[in-house]
Amino acid sequence: MSPSHEYVGNLHAHTIYSDGYGTHAEVARAALRAGLDFIVVTDHNVLVEGMDGYWHDGDRRLLMLAGEEVHDAARVPQKNHLLIYETRRELAPLATHPQDLVDAAREAGGHTFLAHPVDPPAPLFSQQDLSWVSWEVQGYTGLEIWNFMTEYKSLLTSWASAIYYAYRPELIAVGPFPEVLACWDQLLATGHRVTAIGNTDAHATPVRKGPLFRIIFPYEFLFRTVNTHVLTDDPLAGDVEADRQKLFASISQGKSFVGYDLLASTRGFSFAAEGDSGRAEMGETIRGRFGVTLQIRLPQRAELQVVRHGEIVRNWPDADVAVLPVNRSGAYRVEAYLPFAGKRRGWIFSNPIYVETRD
Repeated sequence: MSPSHEYVGNLHAHTIYSDGYGTHAEVARAALRAGLDFIVVTDHNVLVEGMDGYWHDGDRRLLMLAGEEVHDAARVPQKNHLLIYETRRELAPLATHPQDLVDAAREAGGHTFLAHPVDPPAPLFSQQDLSWVSWEVQGYTGLEIWNFMTEYKSLLTSWASAIYYAYRPELIAVGPFPEVLACWDQLLATGHRVTAIGNTDAHATPVRKGPLFRIIFPYEFLFRTVNTHVLTDDPLAGDVEADRQKLFASISQGKSFVGYDLLASTRGFSFAAEGDSGRAEMGETIRGRFGVTLQIRLPQRAELQVVRHGEIVRNWPDADVAVLPVNRSGAYRVEAYLPFAGKRRGWIFSNPIYVETRD
């Protein structure tokens, strides 16, 4: 059965248990106000237990879960941040050896994503380069292809730019870094099944510069920006254990897409394929002796393109529906863009459909 239930959430947020400035309750209430369906708190090198569960606001509910962002705190310079979900155990002691960390998470039934794999420094603000460097590691689930706060960090080239974007945060996001997309496409082209997620890396950090004071940025604002949309076969029914399994089964398989919801809601995006073996959704494999037909539907008209291994297969400058026959094997994914404030901005980045044909 094809997935038909869509849930929007954020998989990367911090609280007062590490370097965030909000409590779990404040994060949950902000996520509810932002319209999210789930939130995963990923404090640094600590798995905060006892916070998992549903939060309610009227007839709306939010599933809050605990994950972890693990890195070797003693490493200089700092690198290799790994998002870990659903292990139900503390793995930070393994941070010095990324492969052991990934292996242990997998053995515990968990899922691992390389956090902000390209994360340039901002030396004026004493911010290090936090990029992933241990690319020899194998067996991780996927990549965080878009991180809103990392994108803001890349703009911190002067105090003027920092202040400008602090007061105009809607102008920050343009899209995933091209280097991250290129890395993802290279992995897909060499046969790796690598799932993409997108997040905010929310901290709600208070910053003062002379008479100026801002929170960079409030949780509620961030949860309206870059999110991961997850498609499940069955609806979430309000049972914490059953629902977390449904969500992460879909996330790990790539039955999801990354949406920049501040531009316009990305709910309702659809990417599927029809072939000899039936119908496939994102994250699935489809076979066709002489090709398959890709089917795309956007929530509104936008620039739309299909990408295979880093090459644009087809571009539609203005469309909300597209059909594309393809006859080459490979991992096909969708990108959509909208104009805002004079720039072409990323809106939707799908996970791939894996096509197998008689090339």
